[in-house]
Amino acid sequence: MGDMANNSVAYSGVKNAVKEANHGDFGVTLAELRSLMELRATDALHKIQECYGDVHGICTKLKTSPNEGLSGNPADIERREAVFGKNFIPPKKPKTFLQLVWEALQDVTLIILEIAAVVSLGLSFYQPPGGNESLCGSVNVGEEEEESEAGWIEGAAILLSVVCVVLVTAFNDWSKEKQFRGLQSRIEQEQKFTVIRGGQVIQIPVADIIVGDIAQVKYGDLLPADGVLIQGNDLKIDESSLTGESDHVKKSLDRDPMLLSGTHVMEGSGRMVVTAVGVNSQTGIIFTLLGAGGDEEEKEKEKKDKKSKKQDGAVENRNKAKAQDGAAMEMQPLKSEDGGDGDEKDKKRANLPKKEKSVLQGKLTKLAVQIGKAGLLMSAITVIILVLYFVIDTFWVQKRPWLAECTPIYIQYFVKFFIIGVTVLVVAVPEGLPLAVTISLAYSVKKMMKDNNLVRHLDACETMGNATAICSDKTGTLTMNRMTVVQAYINEKHYKKIPEPEAIPEKTMAYLVTGISVNCAYTSKILPPEKEGGLPRHVGNKTECALLGLLLDLKRDYQDVRNEIPEEDLYKVYTFNSVRKSMSTVLKNSDGSFRIFSKGASEIVLKKCFKILSANGEPKVFRPRDRDDIVKTVIEPMASEGLRTICLAFRDFPAGEPEPEWDNENDIVTGLTCIAVVGIEDPVRPEVPDAIKKCQRAGITVRMVTGDNINTARAIALKCGILNPGEDFLCLEGKDFNRRIRNEKGEIEQERIDKIWPKLRVLARSSPTDKHTLVKGIIDSTVFEQRQVVAVTGDGTNDGPALKKADVGFAMGIAGTDVAKEASDIILTDDNFTSIVKAVMWGRNVYDSISKFLQFQLTVNVVAVIVAFTGACITQDSPLKAVQMLWVNLIMDTLASLALATEPPTESLLLRKPYGRNKPLISRTMMKNILGHAFYQLVVVFTLLFAGEKIFDIDSGRNAPLHAPPSEHYTIVFNTFVMMQLFNEINARKIHGERNVFEGIFNNAIFCSIVLGTFVVQIIIVQFGGKPFSCSELSIEQWLWSIFLGMGTLLWGQLISTIPTSRLKFLKEAGHGTQKEEIPEEELAEDVEEIDHAERELRRGQILWFRGLNRIQTQMDVVNAFQSGSTIQGALRRQPSIASQHHDVTNISTPTHVVFSSTTASTTVGSEW
Repeated sequence: MGDMANNSVAYSGVKNAVKEANHGDFGVTLAELRSLMELRATDALHKIQECYGDVHGICTKLKTSPNEGLSGNPADIERREAVFGKNFIPPKKPKTFLQLVWEALQDVTLIILEIAAVVSLGLSFYQPPGGNESLCGSVNVGEEEEESEAGWIEGAAILLSVVCVVLVTAFNDWSKEKQFRGLQSRIEQEQKFTVIRGGQVIQIPVADIIVGDIAQVKYGDLLPADGVLIQGNDLKIDESSLTGESDHVKKSLDRDPMLLSGTHVMEGSGRMVVTAVGVNSQTGIIFTLLGAGGDEEEKEKEKKDKKSKKQDGAVENRNKAKAQDGAAMEMQPLKSEDGGDGDEKDKKRANLPKKEKSVLQGKLTKLAVQIGKAGLLMSAITVIILVLYFVIDTFWVQKRPWLAECTPIYIQYFVKFFIIGVTVLVVAVPEGLPLAVTISLAYSVKKMMKDNNLVRHLDACETMGNATAICSDKTGTLTMNRMTVVQAYINEKHYKKIPEPEAIPEKTMAYLVTGISVNCAYTSKILPPEKEGGLPRHVGNKTECALLGLLLDLKRDYQDVRNEIPEEDLYKVYTFNSVRKSMSTVLKNSDGSFRIFSKGASEIVLKKCFKILSANGEPKVFRPRDRDDIVKTVIEPMASEGLRTICLAFRDFPAGEPEPEWDNENDIVTGLTCIAVVGIEDPVRPEVPDAIKKCQRAGITVRMVTGDNINTARAIALKCGILNPGEDFLCLEGKDFNRRIRNEKGEIEQERIDKIWPKLRVLARSSPTDKHTLVKGIIDSTVFEQRQVVAVTGDGTNDGPALKKADVGFAMGIAGTDVAKEASDIILTDDNFTSIVKAVMWGRNVYDSISKFLQFQLTVNVVAVIVAFTGACITQDSPLKAVQMLWVNLIMDTLASLALATEPPTESLLLRKPYGRNKPLISRTMMKNILGHAFYQLVVVFTLLFAGEKIFDIDSGRNAPLHAPPSEHYTIVFNTFVMMQLFNEINARKIHGERNVFEGIFNNAIFCSIVLGTFVVQIIIVQFGGKPFSCSELSIEQWLWSIFLGMGTLLWGQLISTIPTSRLKFLKEAGHGTQKEEIPEEELAEDVEEIDHAERELRRGQILWFRGLNRIQTQMDVVNAFQSGSTIQGALRRQPSIASQHHDVTNISTPTHVVFSSTTASTTVGSEW
């Protein structure tokens, strides 16, 4: 506790203070701090000087030490939380189960079924007064009680099954919402921040930050709380998420010391005292304002949304999503979708491609609309035929008069016909589709966590399956990011291994030790290993840790130098950024002279060196010719071995001269004296070459985009297998790449990019802009028939735009900055390239799972609709009753989507090329399976329907009167139908014509349990369902026949597999994506148009199709909530910066989000009704 001495004053009276927790304990109140944080720049400075003297005055009043931080005493922390609040914004309440039940009940088809059931129920209790009932047609009179008993059961059973469907739907939604909230909070809990407590630098979860904490801020951080700067080096902040201004704001003690939560650190580093957290921070205040208006505000927004969907759709969508999923936001404010820059174009881009790029959703919407229309048509025809047949038969053929007392009975007939029609529609509309997508994605996301992929946007998981190109960083992704200095050029001598300390002159050693110690960020350090015998732990920047490690190898301690020159004594720091590719620190000596130490990419720093330390440690002249010699004899050989080369240099400014103009960096960091050039090794991860081979086999091109020297990059690319000897591929440097893709005016031309990218494998010394240009160029290219789907990895703040532009952005979980994570779709928690390969596998698996489900569902759809339709037309009654249809619907929608959407992926998925954006969902092989199995099932069902009574020697169930008891005949038809579906579910596990449909079946416990569970429930329904399910008990022999005919589908499946698909030219594919996506100039606009087209289709009066739409809304609410990062992005960006639109803003238009945007879809429905 000795190091707490200077803090004792600040903590005098802490004990008494705990007893009386009021604002008086601190010299400043919560309200005062809140009002202070609302001021900016000079206003804030005046206020601080006026009320507190300076920032140290604030620290004193908050009883904290600027250097030592808080003590970390639990009682003190508790008291501060009580007075100033916790760093936590309370989430919006999730929807309750009852609310979800109510939402499920809004389903139009279900409402129609309920009304029909209630009418049927009411009429069944109505007894016509006297009269001869035989005049009213073929009603089964029987005994009075039996009739009334029989009448109400069907209506009640329909109501009961509606309740079941509603409960299952609500439970699905509830569990998904719960799952996504869990996932969201996992993302948030992972965010930690560096603070100083008790003189120790520690990382704590963002939620644990309290007022009075001294927080260390650095390049790439997302600020978790409001604070005032205590000390800063070259600090620049992007405040666009709060102000809409995209220009970076310089922060310094004498200009603008106010740091606000939710803003991004784009450059530099520093320390701040936390002055407001949680709901009292600037982000929290805005969040509270948004939340306070609650529902009214949302309604207003919906009205606006109707009027100006084009402008406001995205914001509205994100707010809605936020309301859906306000999972405990551990103060991860403003998850800016725009990543690094809050430009208007980025906002639009952040929303539009997210909608445009989920290939699967687009295809499914189209397919679902088509199926829904077909189902609606069939059900309408069914009802019309039934009604006409009955009317003609009763009043024309039998010439019966319409008697008043018979009206209820006729109405009962019409209600029965109506129920049959609705049931045909229920079976035809594939509401299971969105459910299957969501279950499949949710399941994949959960499992991908185990494979070190933290998915932030659900659709990224599926898009990854279509990836054709991966642009990967080198450091940390392909390599281990365990840097060590292995070679050095010191005092004109090239050491192939680290020299002994005695070999280096004392003077050179002094420069080396001081230069490395002070000119590496003080947050970079080497800690002892966690386990005995382990490697020392590198904390902070890995390259800097390698240099600090060099000092330890030379038996010197960098910490002694840092203790002597603490960070606040550094006169000026030019922090590292991707433009400078170097870092420099200025020290002021006691005699008034200055010394600057610089380190950075060797060829860049060497160009600024005019002297070099000779063999005896004295500076000597360093000419351009000497520089070329060093490049040839030292730097290139090091780089060709895959080493990263760093040059260390210094410069002195004598005391007598006037003080230099420090802001003019180019004049300061020049005329340097070279101390040494070191070669740093970063070994390739052992598993990467194999992973890259898998990618190449799967039709995915891997490109390396790195800031390193081209020779180093080429050497690493060869080791990884990105380049193979003898292949004709390009390796370019950033400047060479820029020269080739720009015309005389310096503008980027797509045709020029198209000449380069297909062969480009390595882009070295690249800037983040080059990365963005390359990604955009590949995505917009029309060289190949298929549009490329590009995945990108990034860790730096400036990778934000490229991550955003890519179809799937991967951020590094360990080395990645918060800004990169914000811009990404998936976070790699282990920074490892092999995890990307796993993501590809899962993505392809999602696509295949949906196809399996479609193959199964469409077979059932076709058969059930044809059976109901034909049966109704020929026998005036559907062979499958309403309740049975609802049960079949439950099997094939909810349960099948669970069973087929949870198949685990296999390595074989990586043996085929990507499907591409335009591959139809239903291939010709699948169409062959669907039609083939439908044919078998229809033959079986119709044989049983029209000849079953003869085969089994039982009474016919055809032409039964209105309230006839269930017949064995129709029960056998129903039972056989369900058995065929169960066995066909096993067939549906394979969609590429494989013969062994049982392969790996026991790896999927969910599948096995659902098939067995359905079988058991079917036995119960048939044997004990009785009148409600229109079932009659079956004998063992009849059961065995049903199972035998069901198993026939497996044998029939083998027969279908033998027919080569290539022979069946007449088969059409279905479920194509948008056709016009190939034209990049129009691509985004076309996609919006396509969505509008879908909206128009939905508006053409197919009201019953809204059953599917409503399901889609409920499923996609959750998806949207997850996609948008579920925090308060949208609402805070009301004032976008127009000044800073650049790059590809020209062809962006904001989407209308029709089919899959929950909010807009519901407003559409509202306006139509």
